[in-house]
Amino acid sequence: MVRLKKSLTALSALTLTVAALSACGSNNDANANAAASGSSSDSPSSSSSAPSSSAEPVQFSFYFTGSQNVKDLWDTLIPMFEKQNDKVKVKEVYIPSGAGAEPTYDRILAAKKAGKGSGDIDLYEDGINVVAQGTKDDVWAALDTSGIPNLANIDPKTMTDVSNMAVPYRSSAVVLAYDSAKVSAPPKTLDELLDWIKQNPGQFAYNDPSTGGSGSSFVTTVLYDGLSEDDIHNSDPAVMAKWDAGFNKLKELNKFVYGKGIYPKKNQGTLDLLANGEVEIIPAWSDMVLQQLGEKLLPDTVKMQQITPGFNGGPTYLMVNKLSDKQDAVKQFLDFVLSPEAQEVIVTKMNGFPGIELSNMSQAMQDKFKGVSEGFRTFNIGDLGTEINKRWQSDVAAQ
Repeated sequence: MVRLKKSLTALSALTLTVAALSACGSNNDANANAAASGSSSDSPSSSSSAPSSSAEPVQFSFYFTGSQNVKDLWDTLIPMFEKQNDKVKVKEVYIPSGAGAEPTYDRILAAKKAGKGSGDIDLYEDGINVVAQGTKDDVWAALDTSGIPNLANIDPKTMTDVSNMAVPYRSSAVVLAYDSAKVSAPPKTLDELLDWIKQNPGQFAYNDPSTGGSGSSFVTTVLYDGLSEDDIHNSDPAVMAKWDAGFNKLKELNKFVYGKGIYPKKNQGTLDLLANGEVEIIPAWSDMVLQQLGEKLLPDTVKMQQITPGFNGGPTYLMVNKLSDKQDAVKQFLDFVLSPEAQEVIVTKMNGFPGIELSNMSQAMQDKFKGVSEGFRTFNIGDLGTEINKRWQSDVAAQ
């Protein structure tokens, strides 16, 4: 009897052990599947960051820059996400436009080189140049639909352009914004615009290119006028030798622009001049113009038009730090950002083109972007953008 009793006890213990191991195995398989979304062998396992019903919320750090409307967007989307996902918290770190976003990327790269993981920067928002630089430096995690199902709603070509290293969650373009009450026939080409500026002294303004993308776009468009299509996708310093003619044009414009050489700070600076009637035409981001028209901050006589060759435009990207140990939580957030619900908010609040294909949006949303979402160009010149700003300061602003 004693021997039988001991055998039954051992059998029961073995049964419990097998059941426990089976349960653990199921969880591990689920985590492994979630982690198989593109992280390479030298990336930290993201399974430890997967939210569970009993664990404390996983918090990841999201760094982004831009004008106030960008902050307003995330101040809306993040609470929406957290309300639906109570096991994930987003720590947002906002760097105002013009304050210099480069140190953020430098921190990511420095942490990688020092073997200190993500540097507490798990998700980062920026433009194509930073996507390209981070891909070169191997700091971004590759992304696919196994980790972010809603990536399937994005134009595959857009993902191919960035080698699946970033999420193009919204787009916009720089356009000419003008007061139609004063300008009945706005310029349609760059040459026409340059002539108009000279014929209407003081009625055109663009911001310091180092403080906002609209001014930077105007400067870059002038510098690359007449250059090949390949040059606007080339970060080779040899291209800098081709800028002389463009800088001479910009220098010549000094006495014809607002205040005979006054360059406002930030994208909003030139919009304020247009709103106050101090100038008649400016380069501006389409989303900012649409937003401020909707909020009655600009006169309803302000219209928009793209020129030929077009100003630059394209997506704004979200990149996942390859060394983040919160990747599962970050990808959960990215999937929400690409949901129709979140994209509706992005289009409404930012007046930007949606990150998902426009055909997935309502006809009303598609009609909203007629004449604005076509004709722009995407510049991918890497660190040459910084060189342009330096030379503009010495050759144009300082004159």
